[in-house]
Amino acid sequence: MPETSIDYAAVYRALPGMVALLTPDLVFADVNEAFVRGSGRSREDLVGRFLFDVFPDNPKEPESGGAHHLRASLLRVLSTGERDTMAVQRYDVESPERPGEWEERYWSPVNTPVFGPDGKVALIVHRIEEATELLRARSRTGEDRGGVLEAELYQRARELQELNNRLRQAHAREREVALALQEAMLSARRQVGHHRAAVRYRPAVGALNVCGDWYDLIDLVGGHRIGVSVGDVVGHGLAAAGVMGQLRSALSAASRVADGPAQALNVVGRYAHVVEGAESATAVTTFIDFDRRTITYSSAGHPPPVLLHHDGRVEFLDQATDPPLDARPEPTPRPEASTTFTPGATLVLYTDGLIERRREDIDTGLLRLAESLRRHRTEDPENLADIVLLELLPPGGATDDTALVVVRL
Repeated sequence: MPETSIDYAAVYRALPGMVALLTPDLVFADVNEAFVRGSGRSREDLVGRFLFDVFPDNPKEPESGGAHHLRASLLRVLSTGERDTMAVQRYDVESPERPGEWEERYWSPVNTPVFGPDGKVALIVHRIEEATELLRARSRTGEDRGGVLEAELYQRARELQELNNRLRQAHAREREVALALQEAMLSARRQVGHHRAAVRYRPAVGALNVCGDWYDLIDLVGGHRIGVSVGDVVGHGLAAAGVMGQLRSALSAASRVADGPAQALNVVGRYAHVVEGAESATAVTTFIDFDRRTITYSSAGHPPPVLLHHDGRVEFLDQATDPPLDARPEPTPRPEASTTFTPGATLVLYTDGLIERRREDIDTGLLRLAESLRRHRTEDPENLADIVLLELLPPGGATDDTALVVVRL
């Protein structure tokens, strides 16, 4: 069979279904003819514009939530690199001829990633089929079993929409409580003793603003010393936040009276056994002695802190790693190790949301972190924290929470 040249651009334009190409910034890169007809917008109204500027939610029916659910789906595609098939969504459309008038419409969307040469999502294929007329027609006829089923489907869609509205209201109330928890427990402390520190917290995509990750910076008794720690509780929402608060407070108290970080983690490990929801919780804590210029550390199943030396050398503090806090049924002394630093070095602690990615070895994420720190080692802690998050987190946000602490020594 002779080879033929296929004009894929012409095929794309002629596809009968509505298809749009979106950039990672959710801007229309292209649309086919069916999308132009079905949306009631011209190509000039679409291409080059932000999706939700063209199609905002119906201001008269904000509880319909179509834009909210679509945004969450697109961000999932960007962060996971996997196709996301959405349930039938209500998404009202404003009439281009009669501004201010909105038509109730139902759509079935599928969002699929297209990868670039670097392996990252370069485009999203946003394909939708309108289900409004089908549902309405079937609900009106009801003369045969198929019509009855479609009428029931239409009614179920409306019931699900009402349920979604109630869930969103409950979610909003829970979010208010979560924000209060975050402000109380994860304060944006900028200085410990005479040393500048930057702290950052980024919740997972679609999560409340506070989840299971935490950080803490405290002044230690005796000499010119501080303690810096981070931890991670499995799960999201207020339950995980409550466990996070208990473990964080316990470690903070234990660190003030312990001989070293290992002893502090020993105490918190025993406590974790009686805290429901603390299963598989991890933590790492460091005691920094500025008089001796030493860092003593211990880790309970957590990714290693990074010591960025003034000359650009990166040292992972991974010589005292043990299982998570509640892993052992009987108390066992945890390991502890020390290293030295010179003034001007930088200590970085973080949670796994910063470095872990699906289908990727964790060493790749650690190398990415080391390179970012090395390139920007002259930046002050605040700028360095922002740069690291920008370079390491996916454009649409991570699927896991991220806490980050940067301390200039």
